[in-house]
Amino acid sequence: MNPQINGLENTEEHELREVRETLGAALATAQEHLEQNGGFLPFAVTLAEDNELRILFVTPEEPDDEGNVDTESMLADILELLRQGRDQYRAVAIASDVILPEHGSDGIHAAAEHRSGGLLAAVVPYVQTAEGFTFDNAEADTNEPLVWVD
Repeated sequence: MNPQINGLENTEEHELREVRETLGAALATAQEHLEQNGGFLPFAVTLAEDNELRILFVTPEEPDDEGNVDTESMLADILELLRQGRDQYRAVAIASDVILPEHGSDGIHAAAEHRSGGLLAAVVPYVQTAEGFTFDNAEADTNEPLVWVD
Protein backbone atom coordinates (compact mmCIF):
# COMPACT_ATOMS: atom_id res chain seq x y z
CA MET A 1 0.00 0.00 0.00
CA ASN A 2 1.32 3.43 -0.94
CA PRO A 3 1.74 6.06 1.75
CA GLN A 4 -0.84 8.83 1.85
CA ILE A 5 0.17 12.40 1.07
CA ASN A 6 -1.97 14.97 2.86
CA GLY A 7 -4.29 12.05 3.64
CA LEU A 8 -5.86 12.36 0.18
CA GLU A 9 -3.68 10.86 -2.52
CA ASN A 10 -0.99 8.24 -2.76
CA THR A 11 2.53 8.92 -4.02
CA GLU A 12 1.80 7.96 -7.64
CA GLU A 13 -1.31 10.15 -7.76
CA HIS A 14 0.65 13.03 -6.24
CA GLU A 15 3.45 12.69 -8.82
CA LEU A 16 0.94 12.48 -11.68
CA ARG A 17 -0.80 15.61 -10.39
CA GLU A 18 2.53 17.45 -10.25
CA VAL A 19 3.53 16.49 -13.79
CA ARG A 20 0.05 17.40 -15.10
CA GLU A 21 0.20 20.74 -13.30
CA THR A 22 3.61 21.50 -14.79
CA LEU A 23 2.50 20.47 -18.29
CA GLY A 24 -0.68 22.52 -17.99
CA ALA A 25 1.27 25.60 -16.88
CA ALA A 26 3.59 25.27 -19.89
CA LEU A 27 0.68 24.95 -22.35
CA ALA A 28 -1.24 27.84 -20.77
CA THR A 29 1.83 30.09 -20.73
CA ALA A 30 2.54 29.35 -24.39
CA GLN A 31 -1.07 30.15 -25.33
CA GLU A 32 -0.89 33.40 -23.38
CA HIS A 33 2.35 34.41 -25.12
CA LEU A 34 0.83 33.65 -28.52
CA GLU A 35 -2.24 35.73 -27.79
CA GLN A 36 -0.28 38.66 -26.35
CA ASN A 37 2.80 38.64 -28.59
CA GLY A 38 1.84 36.68 -31.70
CA GLY A 39 4.44 34.00 -30.97
CA PHE A 40 6.76 32.53 -28.39
CA LEU A 41 10.26 31.14 -28.09
CA PRO A 42 11.05 27.86 -26.29
CA PHE A 43 10.90 27.97 -22.50
CA ALA A 44 10.55 25.67 -19.51
CA VAL A 45 8.34 25.54 -16.45
CA THR A 46 9.76 24.11 -13.24
CA LEU A 47 8.02 22.87 -10.11
CA ALA A 48 10.41 23.49 -7.24
CA GLU A 49 10.63 21.90 -3.81
CA ASP A 50 8.65 24.85 -2.39
CA ASN A 51 5.68 23.98 -4.68
CA GLU A 52 6.25 27.12 -6.77
CA LEU A 53 5.96 27.00 -10.54
CA ARG A 54 8.61 29.11 -12.26
CA ILE A 55 9.31 29.92 -15.89
CA LEU A 56 12.81 29.50 -17.30
CA PHE A 57 13.78 31.44 -20.42
CA VAL A 58 17.09 31.67 -22.25
CA THR A 59 18.24 34.55 -24.42
CA PRO A 60 18.28 33.66 -28.12
CA GLU A 61 21.31 34.21 -30.29
CA GLU A 62 21.14 36.88 -32.96
CA PRO A 63 18.63 36.07 -35.74
CA ASP A 64 19.97 34.89 -39.08
CA ASP A 65 19.73 36.96 -42.29
CA GLU A 66 16.08 35.96 -42.70
CA GLY A 67 15.20 36.95 -39.14
CA ASN A 68 14.93 33.38 -37.84
CA VAL A 69 16.09 32.45 -34.35
CA ASP A 70 17.88 29.14 -33.74
CA THR A 71 15.28 27.52 -31.50
CA GLU A 72 17.11 24.17 -31.50
CA SER A 73 20.05 25.86 -29.81
CA MET A 74 17.69 27.49 -27.32
CA LEU A 75 16.10 24.11 -26.51
CA ALA A 76 19.56 22.62 -25.94
CA ASP A 77 20.45 25.51 -23.59
CA ILE A 78 17.18 25.09 -21.67
CA LEU A 79 17.76 21.35 -21.32
CA GLU A 80 21.29 21.93 -20.04
CA LEU A 81 20.06 24.41 -17.42
CA LEU A 82 17.34 22.00 -16.30
CA ARG A 83 19.84 19.16 -15.96
CA GLN A 84 22.19 21.37 -13.95
CA GLY A 85 19.43 22.40 -11.55
CA ARG A 86 17.41 19.18 -11.47
CA ASP A 87 18.07 18.52 -7.77
CA GLN A 88 15.99 21.64 -7.04
CA TYR A 89 12.96 20.49 -9.10
CA ARG A 90 10.26 17.90 -8.67
CA ALA A 91 8.93 18.30 -12.21
CA VAL A 92 9.74 20.25 -15.36
CA ALA A 93 8.07 20.92 -18.71
CA ILE A 94 9.56 22.27 -21.92
CA ALA A 95 7.35 24.11 -24.40
CA SER A 96 8.09 24.97 -28.02
CA ASP A 97 6.31 26.14 -31.14
CA VAL A 98 6.13 23.39 -33.77
CA ILE A 99 4.82 22.86 -37.30
CA LEU A 100 2.13 20.19 -37.58
CA PRO A 101 1.96 19.10 -41.23
CA GLU A 102 -0.74 16.52 -40.44
CA HIS A 103 -2.98 19.35 -39.19
CA GLY A 104 -1.88 21.94 -41.71
CA SER A 105 -1.14 24.27 -38.81
CA ASP A 106 1.33 25.19 -36.13
CA GLY A 107 1.15 23.83 -32.62
CA ILE A 108 2.33 24.17 -29.08
CA HIS A 109 4.33 21.13 -27.99
CA ALA A 110 4.97 20.61 -24.30
CA ALA A 111 6.68 17.67 -22.64
CA ALA A 112 6.71 17.24 -18.87
CA GLU A 113 8.84 15.00 -16.71
CA HIS A 114 8.80 14.15 -13.01
CA ARG A 115 11.98 13.29 -11.13
CA SER A 116 10.35 10.00 -10.11
CA GLY A 117 9.91 9.02 -13.75
CA GLY A 118 6.46 10.23 -14.74
CA LEU A 119 6.16 11.54 -18.31
CA LEU A 120 3.39 13.43 -20.12
CA ALA A 121 3.39 15.32 -23.40
CA ALA A 122 0.77 17.12 -25.45
CA VAL A 123 0.37 19.10 -28.64
CA VAL A 124 -2.17 21.90 -29.05
CA PRO A 125 -2.74 22.75 -32.74
CA TYR A 126 -3.54 26.39 -33.44
CA VAL A 127 -4.22 28.76 -36.31
CA GLN A 128 -4.02 32.51 -36.46
CA THR A 129 -7.15 34.25 -37.66
CA ALA A 130 -8.07 37.89 -38.18
CA GLU A 131 -9.53 37.86 -34.65
CA GLY A 132 -6.50 36.26 -33.00
CA PHE A 133 -5.71 32.61 -32.42
CA THR A 134 -7.91 29.54 -32.44
CA PHE A 135 -6.68 26.59 -30.38
CA ASP A 136 -7.78 23.00 -30.91
CA ASN A 137 -8.02 20.49 -28.08
CA ALA A 138 -4.78 19.15 -26.65
CA GLU A 139 -3.68 15.82 -28.07
CA ALA A 140 -1.51 13.37 -26.17
CA ASP A 141 2.01 12.97 -27.52
CA THR A 142 4.95 10.79 -26.63
CA ASN A 143 8.18 11.82 -24.99
CA GLU A 144 11.19 10.32 -23.30
CA PRO A 145 13.06 11.42 -20.20
CA LEU A 146 15.52 14.22 -20.91
CA VAL A 147 16.32 15.78 -17.54
CA TRP A 148 16.52 12.81 -15.16
CA VAL A 149 18.29 10.35 -17.42
CA ASP A 150 21.14 8.83 -15.40
